Amino acid sequence: MKSVVIIGGGITGLTTLYELHKQIQKTGAQATLALVEENPEAGGKLCTVRKEGFIMETGADSIVARKKGVASFLKELGLENRIRHNATGISYLYREDGLKPIPAEAVFGIPASLDALFGSELVSTKGKLAALKDLFTKNHSFTKDSSAGEFLEAFFGKELVKKQIAPVLSGVYSGNLYELTLATTMPFLVDYKNQYGSIMKGLSEHKQTFLSPEKKKFVSFKNGLAELAGRLEEKAAGADIIKGVKADVLERHEKGYTVVLSDGRRLEADVVVLAVPHAAAKKLLADPALDEEWGQFKAASVISVYLGFDVSDAVLPKDGTGFIVSGGSGLACNACTWTSRKWPHTSKNGRLLLRLFYKDADAALFNRLNAMDQEGLIETALKDVRQALGISAQPVAAEVTKWLGKMPKYDLHHRQRVEALTKKLSASDPDVVLAGCSYYGVGIADCIVNGKETAGKVMEKLREQGSLNV
Repeated sequence: MKSVVIIGGGITGLTTLYELHKQIQKTGAQATLALVEENPEAGGKLCTVRKEGFIMETGADSIVARKKGVASFLKELGLENRIRHNATGISYLYREDGLKPIPAEAVFGIPASLDALFGSELVSTKGKLAALKDLFTKNHSFTKDSSAGEFLEAFFGKELVKKQIAPVLSGVYSGNLYELTLATTMPFLVDYKNQYGSIMKGLSEHKQTFLSPEKKKFVSFKNGLAELAGRLEEKAAGADIIKGVKADVLERHEKGYTVVLSDGRRLEADVVVLAVPHAAAKKLLADPALDEEWGQFKAASVISVYLGFDVSDAVLPKDGTGFIVSGGSGLACNACTWTSRKWPHTSKNGRLLLRLFYKDADAALFNRLNAMDQEGLIETALKDVRQALGISAQPVAAEVTKWLGKMPKYDLHHRQRVEALTKKLSASDPDVVLAGCSYYGVGIADCIVNGKETAGKVMEKLREQGSLNV
């Protein structure tokens, strides 16, 4: 009988567990499964909090519905009737001169039509004319491993990128646009440029993919994203799910491993999956030969502040769903989601629920914010709300969450870094599998895909070890 231990009960670890459980039952593999999660509840960044009639997602707030395989996976789990879609509306950019709408026919700030380009209130006429270069300039050198910022600036000019595209994309991917690759953000842009001769034309041809009412949707669940984590646990019934206990040490033996837990238990394993952030994986592996690769991985921090008010969200600008903050605006936050407007199921009777994000792009500011207690952070958020939205009401509910060093940052060399690390690891520890958002994509849908792929890798190792009856 072989044993598999998964360390980390986030969405990647849970999906791996579920898929392995399913495949072991199907193939008759002689193997046991265990998952270890140091927090009291599994789910990782799927954290749903309920207060005063509000549903607050303190980690990820949705799943990108258009990602391949998402719909069929949720149906397989029996969650299709629990799904709630986001309400679509206007996204704004907050600047010194107030809220300005991001063009509706734009994908992450990138115009998908000439109307979207020339209708923008964020760019000057000179900047719009410069962006027409996209229609007439061919791509001779850029690949999917190129800088996203350099690629976009080459064809749209500096102003459109700086004033409209960069604030949106940098906000979504928590990084400097010029340090992010197209491969880790929007690889299809290179294909569109090469195929249609224009990024705008390519986006226009694929409007149904990004901008149609059906394809633009994100999804959550009636009682929050934690439903997904709970359902995955249910479907893996029979596996040993250990919560509230940390994996402290990974001991190597001639044949296999021992995972030493913080409560003294020892789990024997033939295959180990490390579905934890890279810093935790590094500590468990404790292999100096990998230090150079580990040292190149980066992670960002963010503070999330929810504010729930006993006033109607009709006080918000009509049809809006939130704003991203431009540099020099005077606000401390980087973005604000109008949660009760975007996700009506999160608030009873349409009461106002806002979520503000404070990222570490400005290190000095973030250090000051991180040193504040909960009351100080709530007051900072209220000050931003008063300045940006003119709302002076006091909240009836609040929730502050700090994700410190837990938000992976992918730069230009991320793919090569992952390849180098996994190559070394396959030589030193062939039965250890790295998984999760530190390496293979930061969205929930990416983690689901990675969980499925990880389960496939584990099954192959079990096959090599002779534990499959196939």
